[in-house]
Formats: sequence, C-alpha cells, structure tokens
Amino acid sequence: MLFQIQTEIDTMVTAVQDTVAVLETAPVAENSIQLLEMAKLGGWVMLVLAIMLAFAIYLFIERLVVLVKATREDKTFMNRIRDYIKEGKIDSAQKLCRKEGTPAAHMIEKGITRIGRPMQDVQVAIENVGNIEVSKLEKGLVLMATIAAGAPMLGFLGTVLGMIQTFYNMAQNASGVIEIGALSDGMYQAMVTTVGGLIVGILAMFAYNLLVSRIDRVVRQLESRTMEFMDLLNEPV
Repeated sequence: MLFQIQTEIDTMVTAVQDTVAVLETAPVAENSIQLLEMAKLGGWVMLVLAIMLAFAIYLFIERLVVLVKATREDKTFMNRIRDYIKEGKIDSAQKLCRKEGTPAAHMIEKGITRIGRPMQDVQVAIENVGNIEVSKLEKGLVLMATIAAGAPMLGFLGTVLGMIQTFYNMAQNASGVIEIGALSDGMYQAMVTTVGGLIVGILAMFAYNLLVSRIDRVVRQLESRTMEFMDLLNEPV
C-alpha cells in the first residue's frame, strides 16, 4: 500500500516538473505595448504634443526658480532700511536694496530715491515699480495657459484625423469585408492622441495654477513691504 502511494507521488512530482520545464521553454507572447511605440502610433500630432510638453516643463522650472528667488528675503531687511533712513544714510540704504535684489527691494529703492517729495508721489513711484516687477514675474504664463488649453484641442484634432483615416481605409476595401488590421492604425491614432493631449493639458494646467499662486504670494509680499515703507516715512522724527 505504501509502495503504491509512493509511486503515485513520484509520478505526480515528475508530471509537475515536466510541466514547469515546458512553461519555462515556451516563448512568451508580447502582448504589452511600449510607451514609445504607442506614441509613434499617434503620428505627427504626438510629436507636436511632445514639443509642447518639453517647453511647458522648461517654462515651469524656469519660472519656479525665479519666483522662489523673488520670495526670498532677509528678515532684518526693513529694520536695516529704517535704521539707515533714520540715520540719514540714504546711500547705504540704496546699496542694501541693490544687494538684496528682490522685487520688494527694487520697490523700496525707488521709494528711497523719492524721499523728500510728497507722499503721494512716493507711493505712485513705488506702485509703478511694483507693477513692472509683477509683469516680469508673469512672463511666459500666457504661453503656459495656451499649452494647457491647446494641447487637448490638438489631441482631439488627432482623434478626428484618426477617424478619417479609419473610414478611408474602410472605403478603400472593395471586397466589402471589414478587416480589423486595416482599421487599427486610424483607431490607434485617434485614441493615443486624445490621451496625449489630455495628459499635456492637465500637467500644463496644474503648472500654470501653481505659478499663479506663487505670483499672488509675491504680490502680497510687495503690498506688505509698501505699507511698511510708507509707515516708516510717516513716523515722527
């Protein structure tokens, strides 16, 4: 009895080993599609989308670096400016502003050059410089917004072109028999370009909103420094 059971076990083990050996030597079917191959199926539309994505990434990084530098400031900056002005060291105050190099420092420097004039003139000069600094920070945002809005539309254009190609291939089939292989290229282009356009558009939209929020932060900082400087000038001697 035990011999029979042992024989059956040996037979099962041998069968399992043979099955594993067959599976290991069998060729694996390539059913998955690679990302690069998928992009190629989208045609020239995917190339344009790739260029738009690369430019959006570059623009986002470049603007983000500029905005981070703009929000960086010395916590003692305004106190030092106040001390210099109270001591009559106007040149030292201007040098400190130039050394700081931030948008707020540029505004304060302009205000320092207007000391002695009516307060309204000082405030107008500061606000004008502030508007110029904000416009510098907003450089490229229009293009980023254009990419965010235009990429999905370009993807939809690729979808329409793919569907046109699909129906054209169907019309060229004189036998009347629809073959999936003849339709696959157009359908692939239609789907891939839609996905590509949405991906680029979504990424550009998030990048745009992040940059806008950073600019709003700088604007609030400029407004705060303007009020501090005007209060400084109004302080009694």
